[in-house]
Amino acid sequence: MAKADIKPRIRIPKSVKAGEIFEVKTLVSHDMETGLRKDKTTGAIIPRDIINEMRVTYDGNEVLRAVWQPSVSANPYTSFFVLATKSGPMEFTWEDDGGARYTKIIDVNVS
Repeated sequence: MAKADIKPRIRIPKSVKAGEIFEVKTLVSHDMETGLRKDKTTGAIIPRDIINEMRVTYDGNEVLRAVWQPSVSANPYTSFFVLATKSGPMEFTWEDDGGARYTKIIDVNVS
């Protein structure tokens, strides 16, 4: 998969009330090569290339940090809950073995 094809998708409620706990859902397109498979035509080992870390901040405070290993499936889906405190940006960052970073920012609207 070409690096340009990696597109994070995020779902949060359009609006939440202060003090409400809301669910955040993410899906990122990535092959997550383990380094254990061989190319069927050449027999060469396909190099490991996984997303090894996911970080999420909400209004500048880290709310999630996940360290992933080769056993995570391709196109990893993540779901977690956050307490709504105030309106502000929620920044999502995924980093893979090659050092590539994929970032997306979503505004949380708290009423």
